[in-house]
Amino acid sequence: MPPVPPPPTIVLVHGAFTDASSWAGVINLLHAAGLTVRAPANPLRGLAQDAAYVQSVVRDIGGPVVLVGHDYGGAVITQAATDADDVVALCYVAGFGLDAGESVLDITQRFAPAPVADATVTAALPTHVPGGPGNELYIRRDRFPQVYAADLPPHVKDVMSVAQRPIAQKALTSRSGPPAWASKPSWYAIATADRLLNPTAQRFMAQRMAATEYVLDGSHAVLLSQPAGVAAMIREAAARGSGREDGDALRQAF
Repeated sequence: MPPVPPPPTIVLVHGAFTDASSWAGVINLLHAAGLTVRAPANPLRGLAQDAAYVQSVVRDIGGPVVLVGHDYGGAVITQAATDADDVVALCYVAGFGLDAGESVLDITQRFAPAPVADATVTAALPTHVPGGPGNELYIRRDRFPQVYAADLPPHVKDVMSVAQRPIAQKALTSRSGPPAWASKPSWYAIATADRLLNPTAQRFMAQRMAATEYVLDGSHAVLLSQPAGVAAMIREAAARGSGREDGDALRQAF
């Protein structure tokens, strides 16, 4: 019997209004399962630039990778994994799985408005800032807990609202290239209580990419409120990426 190949490295790409620490609970569970994890800082400056950065992270690993994207991070991995042979699977966590020519705003405007639509604040970028001139978006601190993380403890929501990282406005209007999910196996965790990205939009994108669906009862911060469900999905993708095709292995691997 040939040796079982090692599991792929898991690369976690965070979305707008947060940072890589949002993966903390998921990282702990993946480490406990024996998986190697990277959680780079998503620049949040523009789709092409952010995807190029994630591509550089994948190249540096030099082996099989499962790319995981939350929120806008889903748009980033969709583009970053195109023509990346080392990427063996894609996982979306309430993420934007864009099609060619689509933008994040195209998806959000196609479905019923989410509360975030009137909860953002726009700030101008100084001309000397990389990526400027232009605007970037925040969620109002008083609206952040309700819109982004309604199912987290108050003290966690308060810290997240203060520490949020803004996203450049142009990142939300950038057009995606050919989607990696058209040629790579995909998984999608749908957050059923999401008030930032409409769950109907999530289901639409999951079904369009023929993804394996995980339905989780959580807010947009589902990676923090339901880390076990998110980690289980990633472990399944890692098992498939390792060539463990039988059902028992997929359920029990790692």
